[in-house]
Amino acid sequence: MSKVVMYTTRVCPYCVSAKRFLAAKGVEVEEIRVDEDPARRLEMRDRTQRTSVPQIFIGDTHVGGYDDMVALDRAGGLDPLLATLGQGGSQG
Repeated sequence: MSKVVMYTTRVCPYCVSAKRFLAAKGVEVEEIRVDEDPARRLEMRDRTQRTSVPQIFIGDTHVGGYDDMVALDRAGGLDPLLATLGQGGSQG
């Protein structure tokens, strides 16, 4: 089953905000801590062409970081994307 995957670090305030934002929508997140595993940081960079965290994937769709996700939500695009996973998104 597809899921939400987020590359994070322990000390990143945007990562915490992103996790809280998605939790408020009833979404479970698989967290990949790039500060604990340098290979996962390289994986993130290869997948996203970015080095900052968080980097959020909903299924196969790279949403970007926290600001990107909030902008997508404000534009009305986040809930439909979450709905394709059968998770959250029904409450605005």
